[in-house]
Amino acid sequence: MEQTFRGTIICGDDFEPVDGYLTIENGIITDIEESVIATDSIIAPCFVNAHAHIGDSVIKDPPYLPLAELVQPPHGLKHRSLREISHDSLVAAMKATINDMIKTGTCAFADFREGGVDGVRALKDALGTSDIEAKIFGRPLNGDMGYIDTCDGTGLSSTSDMDVGLIKNIARLTKEKMKKFAIHAGERDPSDISPAVDLDPDFLVHLTHAGKKEIKSVSEANIPVVVCLRSNFLTGSGIPPVKKMMDEGVLVAAGTDNVMLNSVNMFSEMEFLAKTALYDDRQVFMLCTLNGAKLLGIDKEFGSIKAGKKARLMILTKKSYNMQGIRNPLSTLVRRARPDDIIRII
Repeated sequence: MEQTFRGTIICGDDFEPVDGYLTIENGIITDIEESVIATDSIIAPCFVNAHAHIGDSVIKDPPYLPLAELVQPPHGLKHRSLREISHDSLVAAMKATINDMIKTGTCAFADFREGGVDGVRALKDALGTSDIEAKIFGRPLNGDMGYIDTCDGTGLSSTSDMDVGLIKNIARLTKEKMKKFAIHAGERDPSDISPAVDLDPDFLVHLTHAGKKEIKSVSEANIPVVVCLRSNFLTGSGIPPVKKMMDEGVLVAAGTDNVMLNSVNMFSEMEFLAKTALYDDRQVFMLCTLNGAKLLGIDKEFGSIKAGKKARLMILTKKSYNMQGIRNPLSTLVRRARPDDIIRII
């Protein structure tokens, strides 16, 4: 089945806005034709949320607590809540968050899944037949490493939260299974960044407290980084040095982190990123789309609008009260657009 859409297309890996027609056949972008047309629509690639904890959907209104009391295993608030919740309630909560992702323009996400094999199973049950790409990064529970065979890799908390020897063993087993290994680092302080780099992870998360020395070591090791600005700001961790990392050649992507702290609305993440850390709209949009796809190894199918890629698109109206009078479609998307400006998800 062939479909053609007209609008201002945020086109290619450079995200250049062009007016014209976009053709889709059997879910694949087959043609992009530039044309001088009048259009009230913007056609943009959907978001890739490169880091989330959607199990946190079971507790969306936590008290204001220090970071460690909220998320540090095994006794942080989130971990106590996850131990107490039933499988069915957890699945229902995550399913709601997945539907929220889809509705707000996200086509792919990476989840750090607590709870071992059962945690991975719960997320898969929540996904069901949802039309969203999920990369699941599990972690052991009570020493059981069986989770590795059930998901896409391992996603651990800080090296400060576990015995380093155990972490090295987990990393080794993950890589032997040809799965991705990722870990949080530099969220509370810089002390766990160097040990994390030494593990040769496929990517790191946060690096909020990375200094020049740490950024250089990450760059030299060619390790991508996911930043989660709203989460870091809310917990008092600070704003990660996004521009400094990018200036050193680090591939940086963006994620929304813990659902208990923030919604999975990538428009909010993008706006916050643009207005606090990286004053370059094209680069900000790239962090929220193509860079996330690259980091997760799905950029041949997701992250930008190009012939041959999957049609994972959001169509926004230029006629909403919020969007009327815009001049630069890309800057408007990054700094102003909201989910209620979306008129169709493809």
